[in-house]
Amino acid sequence: MFLLISCSPGYRSHVQEYERTSTVKGAAPDYTDLSFWGAHPWKKDLSDSVPKPLRKLPVDTSVDVFFIHPTTLTDQSLAGKVWNADLSDAEINAKTDYTSMLYQASVFNRSARVFAPRYRQAHIYSFFASDTLKAKEALELAYADIKAAFTHYLQNHNNGRPIIIAAHSQGTYHSGRLLKEFFEAKPLQQKLVCAYIIGLAVPKNYFQVMEPCRDSVSTGCFVTWRTFREGYKPDYIQTEKIPSWVTNPLTWNMDSIAVSRKANKGALLYNFRKIYQHTNGARIKDDVLWISKPKFPGAFLLKTKNYHVGDINLFYRSIQENIESRKRAYFLANK
Repeated sequence: MFLLISCSPGYRSHVQEYERTSTVKGAAPDYTDLSFWGAHPWKKDLSDSVPKPLRKLPVDTSVDVFFIHPTTLTDQSLAGKVWNADLSDAEINAKTDYTSMLYQASVFNRSARVFAPRYRQAHIYSFFASDTLKAKEALELAYADIKAAFTHYLQNHNNGRPIIIAAHSQGTYHSGRLLKEFFEAKPLQQKLVCAYIIGLAVPKNYFQVMEPCRDSVSTGCFVTWRTFREGYKPDYIQTEKIPSWVTNPLTWNMDSIAVSRKANKGALLYNFRKIYQHTNGARIKDDVLWISKPKFPGAFLLKTKNYHVGDINLFYRSIQENIESRKRAYFLANK
């Protein structure tokens, strides 16, 4: 999986830096303190990073993105013992920043100011635990932090600016609630450029009013996908009762037409300095996104058929260009 995104223990070499700035153990987040943000316009952070081939691209941060990172509390030895992350945990913070902020949140930095809160994320075990009561409590605590961070953002930083909601995996679980509570059928939906809610199923009955985006320039809507090797569909998806929405991030529509790898303008993989072109095509099949086995140096070592960790960075340039397309459409419609 290291080949799809830099998830190696390399982040551990940076843990000491985080220990010097760690917060009080067990403390609830105070979002007036920048230590409780993985990314924020008022601090230098890894979401500001730009791969070398893209450094000459124009930058226009006329909108904001509120990004909710995926689960990085994954230590199996803690399953059933530790239900939520401690925001003073230097190792978790380093892992979050050197994976999600660097390889995922950075996709937005040429188009938006990036706000990404640290939150007391639920352990990955919460999604599979037999103790459903404790699992629910863990996820509720995580969402309470997300809601507090977003409320702080609205009250102190938004000032009427257009918003992108973006999330991956556990972040997408929380973003759905955030969209229903703050945006759907509410005035704030008029400020929504798009919601990029990726890596977790979005059932077709989840929203009452909010619609999926049907093309590359629709606004006030959402896009979503889960990425697997062509021909593979894990058991847990086969047993899902309700159909899910799926967007093809190479075309931004929802049909089942296969798209060639030539349409993929660039993935960001294990080498952050390099953009890999034409790594994979994509097509929608039965509630998931199927892709051909990615082609890049070292790909022969890639045995997995579940490309969850690469949901965003396999389509890095396509997402970047789409953000710009939707921004233009939004501002044209809201002169």
